[in-house]
Parts: sequence; C-alpha cells; structure tokens
Amino acid sequence: MSSAASTPSPSFQSRGLQTVTVLAGGISHERDVSLRSGRRVADSLLSHGLTVELRDPDASLLGHLRETRPDVVWPALHGASGEDGALRGILEALDIPFVGSRATAARLAWDKPTAKALVARAGVHTPRSITLSHDAFRELGAAAVLDAITDEHPVPLVVKPARGGSAQGVTVVDEVASLPRAMVDAYTYCDDVIVEQKIVGTEIAVGVIDTGDGPTALPAVEIVPSSGFYGFEARYNAGETRFFTPARLDEAVAQSAAAAAVAAHEALGLRHLSRVDIIVDAAGTAWFLEVNVLPGLTETSLVPLALEAAGFDLGWVYAELAAKAIADHRN
Repeated sequence: MSSAASTPSPSFQSRGLQTVTVLAGGISHERDVSLRSGRRVADSLLSHGLTVELRDPDASLLGHLRETRPDVVWPALHGASGEDGALRGILEALDIPFVGSRATAARLAWDKPTAKALVARAGVHTPRSITLSHDAFRELGAAAVLDAITDEHPVPLVVKPARGGSAQGVTVVDEVASLPRAMVDAYTYCDDVIVEQKIVGTEIAVGVIDTGDGPTALPAVEIVPSSGFYGFEARYNAGETRFFTPARLDEAVAQSAAAAAVAAHEALGLRHLSRVDIIVDAAGTAWFLEVNVLPGLTETSLVPLALEAAGFDLGWVYAELAAKAIADHRN
C-alpha cells in the first residue's frame, strides 16, 4: 500500500520529510499486533499529508529500499524481527534514516537481564531475579534447580522469557507447584528464562518521547486487567483491561516513576520513543520491570493513550518523530 492524503506541511517538507515506509507484520509471534500498529501509524502519517508505504518485510525488501530510498523508515515490527537490533543494523548499513533506537541500544533493551543490570546500575530499583538457560536447567536437573530457586526467591514469582514482548510466555506463580509448568511455557518462547520477585502494587506504563528537546515522560498509564494479570489477551482485546491516564498516583510518586522511566531510557541509550513498564509498591517506590523500544501503537496500546492524555495529535507526533529521525541521521 502506498498513498498520500494531501501535501505535507511546509514544516515537514523543509526538514526533508515527505515519504515514509512503515514496516509491519514480519514472522514473530507478534505479527498480528505489528500489523495493527503499522496500520495505525500509516493512517496517522497519511492524515498529515505524507506519502506512506505500508510494507510487510520479505526477501525483496532490501532491494526495494535501495531502489526507492524513502526519506525515513518506521519499523512497526514487534518481536525479534523489529526489536532485537538486526533490522536496525541493516538500515544503518543501507544509510537510511529510521524511527527508533539504534541497533546497539535495541540489542541491550531486547535482552531483559542485560537491560535490568544496566538500569539498576543507573540507580533505578529492579526486582531480584535469576536468569536460567534451558541447557543449564536440564543439565543441573530441573527439580534441584527449582528447589534452589525457591529457597532464594520465595513465591510469588514472575517467570518470563528473557527476550520477547506482549507478555507471551509470562506466568505469575503464586504457589511452588505451578513453577515447573511456568518454566516450560517460558522456554517455549526463549532459551533463557528470568525468574523474578513479584512486586505487588500499581502497574503502570510510562512512555518516553523525544521529538527534539530531550527525552520526556508522558503521563503514566495505570493498568487494571479484569483477570488480575496483564497478559496477551488483556493487552489486545478491548474491554479486558481498564486504563487510567494519568495513573491514580500521588503527584510525588508519579514524578518519581517518570524520573525512573527517563533514567532507564537514557541508561540504555534509547532514542525517539520507548515505553517503560513499572510497578509502584505500597511505599511509593517505582520498580523497573522492562522497557520496550517499539511500544505497541494499536487502538488498545498504552503509548497512544498517554499521548492523547497529554493533548498530542498522534499524526503530528509520529511525523515529528520521523522528522527527528532524519535530523539525527544527518548529525
């Protein structure tokens, strides 16, 4: 699909922004979510007069990009295909501007244990955890490993793949008997699994955006899933979760969470747009869970909710991010 709604504003034209290729789909577990995000981004950019091509990546993509040379690429590819840094590295090699974090930063954020370590080093609280490879889990004996884990990390726990998104393969473990099944489910998605202390409190997502004046936290979105767990179904099925934007937090606590989100964004060297997932405990402490370098942009996603709560027009923000990507590329 390639189309344009009208002439782009002189502001965008003067910054070299007229044509955008949005990449959506891919072959990850999050393909359907990616298609929805990509469609929303494309429609928003079209509303500001830009010429937009919405493309599902395949073997012809790189030759197509070499030939068409869009002003900027917007990767709306969730999962490994768009977030592990590989595609971004190729776009860097092709010398094509793109929205989002550079390849090296994306790799750091994609690996949750690495991201946790770097964010903790920056002074942000992170839950205690242990990371186990599938090989170690088998070689050391599953029963012995699980006993060692629960001795050091009593339930409740959260078990999740060390890489991946949309809460796929994530289980909240409230009793020890459920831990083996949770490990099996997580290993289905990744060869490395994190077993993490469960922090009880208010679950929020804080978008961080930089259109030119430095990274700024958007209003926090409070997440209240009807099932009690913000899993895949609760994320992408309308009516499964209630959202409060801004989150129902004391102002000082909200500011602390916003500062933690920006600190995480900067510690990982991210740019343009990210979403930081946080739990605020009863004492008001913000605990970093993970960061998403390509947050969902569907009709039920959190960053669009935060942008709208902040009074932004989505099309304007997405076009501004595309223009900044061009400016960053030139510099």
